[in-house]
Formats: sequence, C-alpha cells, structure tokens
Amino acid sequence: MTGQTFKQGEKILFIIFGIFMACAVVGYILLEIYRHQLDRPMFKNRVNYVFSEEGKRGYELYSHSRCNSCHRVLGNGTNNGNDLDGIGSKRSLEWLVNFLNEPEKTYPRRTFDHGALPKEAYYVEQMPKSDLHAIAVFLSELKVEQGSSMSPLPPRGRSEFIDNMVGTWAPKDWKDKYQDVRQTEKYLKSSEEKTAK
Repeated sequence: MTGQTFKQGEKILFIIFGIFMACAVVGYILLEIYRHQLDRPMFKNRVNYVFSEEGKRGYELYSHSRCNSCHRVLGNGTNNGNDLDGIGSKRSLEWLVNFLNEPEKTYPRRTFDHGALPKEAYYVEQMPKSDLHAIAVFLSELKVEQGSSMSPLPPRGRSEFIDNMVGTWAPKDWKDKYQDVRQTEKYLKSSEEKTAK
C-alpha cells in the first residue's frame, strides 16, 4: 500500500491551519504568563454581596443542597444551569421565593431541571419553606454593578459604543416603538443613587 500525498490546496490549508493553531497556543501561553505576573485580578469582579444572617444560612443550605452541581455562584460551581451571580439585581426576593417553591408556575417557560419528578432538582420544592426562604435571601443579596455583563441595566451615562451599535443595527422606527432603557425612571433612579454614593 502506498500513502497518498496531499494535493497542493490541501497542503496550503494544512499549513494555514497549523499557523493559526501555533498562534493560538503562543497567545494563550503569553496571556497566562501575563496573568500570573499580575498582583491583582485580571478582570474586576463586579458581583457584590453583603450577606445578612439569613443570607449566610441560605448560602450554607445552597452549598449542602447540591445546587452547585448545576449552578455557579461566587465563582464556584458548574455552568450546567444558570450562573446565579448577580441574580439579586435581576429578580426580587419575592420572585425568588416563588420560583423555589413553585418553579413551573413562576418561570414563564418550562424549566429544565426544577419541578416535579423526574426532574433532577425535584427535591428543591420539597425542602422546608424556611430553608427555601433563606436560599432566596442569599440569592437576592448577590448584586452586580450597573453596566456589568450580568446587570439588567446598561452603564450609567451615555455610551458611545451603545449609541453606535443602536444606530447601526436598530431599525429606524425603533424609537417610535420602544423607549431607550437609559431614559426610563428605573434607570435614572439607579444612576442617581450610584452618583450619590
């Protein structure tokens, strides 16, 4: 049996692929060297938390109830489910309590793992109401800074980047149908509170 040789086009594609792969490996190595030499985190952590006593208890319950097997909180856990860092900025305590007690009725779509058997997180609904409330308090205390990737609100003030993206991609008649979220009362109130601090 004789081996086949690559055709000219195949050789060129193979070389280009090899160059891209070598650049990716070298880039990764250089980034890791740079990251290890930093005396501070490479990216600013924009998740804020100040736990109440019930929130601390909720964290313990969250940790011991295998929630980290699907969710990520405080940088720990997996990405199988939603990342819950910053959930307190998106959802109210009341919503979180309702979801933990009755996920199928609270969430607008069918849930993947929360609900009755045979869903994997069926046991959450069966936990004592006081434990579910403590977990909800813990989750509600996970806040994010306005403008972070997990925040429901954009950065304070005008953003040239956002304005350019809206100008480029949004349909011309969007202003007639939708209000700019940066002009809503909730956003303006949040910006004023941050400025006052």
